[in-house]
Amino acid sequence: MKLLTTGGAGFIGSNFVRYWQKKYPKDKITVLDKLTYAGHKQSLAGLKISFIKGDICDPSVVDRAMKNIDVVVHFAAESHVDRSILGPEVFVKTNVIGTQVLLQHALKYQVKLFHHVSTDEVFGSLPLNKPQLKFDENTCYRPHSPYSASKAASDHLVRAWHDTYDLPITITNTSNNYGPYHDPEKLIPRFITNLLSDQKVPLMGQGENVRDWCYVLDHCRAIDLIIHAALKDKKITGETFCVGGKSERTNLEVTRTILKLLGKDESWIEPIPHRLGHDERYAISTKKIEKMLGWKPKYSFEESLAETVAWYQQNQSWWRPLKKTSEDLK
Repeated sequence: MKLLTTGGAGFIGSNFVRYWQKKYPKDKITVLDKLTYAGHKQSLAGLKISFIKGDICDPSVVDRAMKNIDVVVHFAAESHVDRSILGPEVFVKTNVIGTQVLLQHALKYQVKLFHHVSTDEVFGSLPLNKPQLKFDENTCYRPHSPYSASKAASDHLVRAWHDTYDLPITITNTSNNYGPYHDPEKLIPRFITNLLSDQKVPLMGQGENVRDWCYVLDHCRAIDLIIHAALKDKKITGETFCVGGKSERTNLEVTRTILKLLGKDESWIEPIPHRLGHDERYAISTKKIEKMLGWKPKYSFEESLAETVAWYQQNQSWWRPLKKTSEDLK
């Protein structure tokens, strides 16, 4: 099989490429990545892949990358809520226009499957006082930030290319992923790297906001199952699957766990105001993917977070050069 992985030098993308090459060493993988602040070629070190540096908004680059490809796995996106508030234009360009360019060329070259990776943030926010409520595949879209609005638009485009042009597609809407190779601008890696740099951790409000945390390899496993199911059964194409870790935690609970793992107390917490468009709670129902494909999260939050902390301790040469860029958002 020949795969094109857009954004394959980013966090989830690089973990997926590593996962796929280890499991399917005979498959050919091409990574298309612009190598922006969140794309790091060193995250792919040691892998036998083809790499194209380029922008998914550039039709000539995408045309070259898409030739002879069987499956497209589309990770490439601008993905930081704070950055989207400061500069929404690039989010619309990359996440909406870039996805449209990819879809056009996937149709042109008749790929067997276009898998689109999205987020649970397209669904908006759940109230803290109703823990029984969860997002699922039938939840209405209510994005609150320029980032989530641009991802919602890309989801709709992918479905439109399926419904209008019969392009075989699948989508995953995933909760907050965590794990190795995660840029230090995001909550878990920022808190880990701050503490490893003897800096306090900036916790919004009282840390009351809730997120569902999904270990990145669980998401990779889900995409793997979906791709192979869709290639075998056309009834799977056109389907969306919500992927979560069944690990809802308040931001304060996550912070306390990281502090404990690194031998720090709560004096290392620096309270900061809530950002604009800060959703209260995300939670994912995984009933559909469990029923249709037999997938369940495999990795526990506590064990995987400990492994993630250990990875950052052991790979400081990877993240320390990236630290200044992430600190610019404070």
